[in-house]
Amino acid sequence: MNMSMFEQFLSPELLLMPTFPLSMLMPYLLIHHKPKLLGNRMTTATVKLLKMFLLNMTSQLTPKGQKWSPLLASLILMLLMSNLLSLLPYTFIPTSQLSTNMALALPLWLATIILGMKDKFSATLAHLLPEGSPTPLIPFMVLIETASQLMRPIALGVRLTA
Repeated sequence: MNMSMFEQFLSPELLLMPTFPLSMLMPYLLIHHKPKLLGNRMTTATVKLLKMFLLNMTSQLTPKGQKWSPLLASLILMLLMSNLLSLLPYTFIPTSQLSTNMALALPLWLATIILGMKDKFSATLAHLLPEGSPTPLIPFMVLIETASQLMRPIALGVRLTA
């Protein structure tokens, strides 16, 4: 089979129609919505699962950290649904692209760095200098640690995509 190196990145099609919208609508199509006051077993189980998930996540966070729980929960559920969709044949998932992973990772990483600098400035700067560093090497160690901090989200994004 003669394939170009870039054909693997094309969006899959079925009968000349892209399969991505169908795969994104699949969970909605599988859950039957009836306009009534009481939910069915599927909606009840979903609500209980979400409540248990949020309770488990927020019980480990401080009250200051609990303000991040809706963002983290929605991010985790989006990644979970996207990765579950990858199990379907001929589907294209957004998390297989480096741009999507970096668009999700960089703002969160930058927010943690900025909030760390704002709330605990000296503790954040202390991470840039390993303990027991020789005095003449301190400026170089700070530069090396700063570079490693800046490269961390890129390395993690590439590793997640691979």
